[in-house]
Amino acid sequence: MTAQAEVTAVTPGSWVCGEPVGGVDPFPVHDPWTGEVVATVSHTGPDDVERAVAAAWAVRRELAALPAHRRADALRHVATRLLERLDEFAATITRESGKPIRWARAEVERAAVTFRWAAEEALRWSGELQRLDTDPGSTGRLALVRRAPRGPVLGITPFNFPLNLVAHKVAPALAVGAPVVLKPAPKTPLSALLLAELVAECDLPAGAFAVVTVPNEEAARLVADPRLPVVSFTGSGPVGWRIRDAVPRKHVALELGGNAAVLVCPDWAGEADLALAARRVALCANYQGGQSCIAVQRVFVDRALYPRFVELLVAAVGELAVGDPWDEATDVGPLIDEAAAHRVASWVEEAVREGARVLVGGSRTGSVVTPTVLADVAPGSAVSCQEVFGPVLAVTPVDGVDDGLARVDDSRFGLQAGVFTRDIAVAFRAHRELEVGGVVVGDVPTFRAEQMPYGGVKESGIGREGVRSAMEDYTEPRVLVLSGVAL
Repeated sequence: MTAQAEVTAVTPGSWVCGEPVGGVDPFPVHDPWTGEVVATVSHTGPDDVERAVAAAWAVRRELAALPAHRRADALRHVATRLLERLDEFAATITRESGKPIRWARAEVERAAVTFRWAAEEALRWSGELQRLDTDPGSTGRLALVRRAPRGPVLGITPFNFPLNLVAHKVAPALAVGAPVVLKPAPKTPLSALLLAELVAECDLPAGAFAVVTVPNEEAARLVADPRLPVVSFTGSGPVGWRIRDAVPRKHVALELGGNAAVLVCPDWAGEADLALAARRVALCANYQGGQSCIAVQRVFVDRALYPRFVELLVAAVGELAVGDPWDEATDVGPLIDEAAAHRVASWVEEAVREGARVLVGGSRTGSVVTPTVLADVAPGSAVSCQEVFGPVLAVTPVDGVDDGLARVDDSRFGLQAGVFTRDIAVAFRAHRELEVGGVVVGDVPTFRAEQMPYGGVKESGIGREGVRSAMEDYTEPRVLVLSGVAL
């Protein structure tokens, strides 16, 4: 029995000033699995977009001055309500994104953690005292360094985590007292609109949070609006860099994806170790249909371990359940739409023409691409040097740690990397040498905790998410110097 029958179709518009509003030019939201229209959403009209931005600007000082306990109470309320309505939110995620229902539930739970962490950080957001009598000329002076919101935040989110990536924009902003205008992905607006219901229940100024469903081509007006001095974008690289180039005087944070790599080192040689690595790589290359910025895409294995690891990996990938996202047993569901699946399949075909071998998978039916493992992939193939954003990984032998680290780092992206080793020297070397935002030792790069700094270097973006990191990103230091103070 599936959860599909429990979902009811919704036809939301936008949320502005704490209430749902109608709109213009309705557009359909499709179920990636069936292709059916599951909701009709109206684009936010120009007047309501203006009202949302104006309200955010108008309440910026009121929200920033709100006592910490009020902001924390609101964030805790959202975390609690997410768990109370977990099945409803999970079903919404599955219906609009095609994410298997069990991963959708996990996403709701993670979003609740994100809001809970934000509530806790809001209470700790106290600033820093610095004594200045370290030099004779500053005797009797004390500095209080606090961080003040830069202003209202424009959050732009992608389709692959339609709730938790929204949470990572909204929760840190509300924690520091910054209003948020959110533009969700047009393919998956329903989760954000449902979240707005929960925020509207909180004791916050009406302009603290808005969801505007404008088309992508009209988002430039929001990006350019001077009343939204912070832009936090998660999505494709070309779009992200265009945003930054368009508003060089704004504070812009970008999370732009990558082609995450795993290195299996020579010391990871035991049968149980190899089996663990194979299972983790198989699952975390595919469980979101590969539609994760830190999904495993490139796997480098010490040459002596390569034959056995490949055997285990192919077997583990072959055991993944593929298909109906409403089935509790499904590991891998559809991609966001058939066009995305067609692109991924065409990249696999191109890699094969360039000499790659398909070890498992490689087929497409509608919006579903079977989990695919490729060997002998040319370094210049798209599946190697670009972000596939699909259930495809390339496995390659390397000659020891030196060669392996060099191959991991041979990428224009730098989000996270995974290193399977128990050698502490290798772990610290990887952390020191790899140009990435994070190194995960003993596991795949797909791991992310909501509180840790998360982001990349090179073409993977600028800035960091993670609740505390985003709170710092949305604020700037403001110094108060007290004179004539006897310490």
